[in-house]
Amino acid sequence: MVPSTLTRDPSPSGRGLLTQPASLTRPGRLNGHHKLAGFVARVALSLLMGASLSLGLVPDSAQARRSTPQDTELSSPSGLAVAPLSSLPRQAQDVYGRIHQGGPFRYDKDGTVFFNRERALPRQPRGFYREYTVPTPGSRDRGARRIVCGGHELRQPETCFYTEDHYQSFLTIDPRR
Repeated sequence: MVPSTLTRDPSPSGRGLLTQPASLTRPGRLNGHHKLAGFVARVALSLLMGASLSLGLVPDSAQARRSTPQDTELSSPSGLAVAPLSSLPRQAQDVYGRIHQGGPFRYDKDGTVFFNRERALPRQPRGFYREYTVPTPGSRDRGARRIVCGGHELRQPETCFYTEDHYQSFLTIDPRR
């Protein structure tokens, strides 16, 4: 005897429950209708996202990477854009000040060695760069914003960089402006 399951009658008359063999309604398996519905949903989502991008409702990732604080210069000796400290978010300015005071810092990871695995910063010996979290209002975790400073003295770094996209792009911080 084949085990069976009870399902609702899909007809408009809705006469009640139907008995179907269990082999047709295995949990975790999609029948043809569910696969088609999933495919249609994915296509509709793709079309919606494409239309949103073309209308400028959602910035594409390349545009997001190009976004920088106001008043940035084109490049520094490191080849990265330069941003005045005053143009960075208030939280970044606060963290920059704490770096020069030696703390205190909000997160345990603050002040740990940044390994520059992405090679987005100028090449330096291991241990040269240190990373610090820039809090993101409304974020439940550390967020994506960081300041990475390099130098031999922790309280007087030679140079600092700001990233708002978790190491995908950097700006050289100009503390004089």
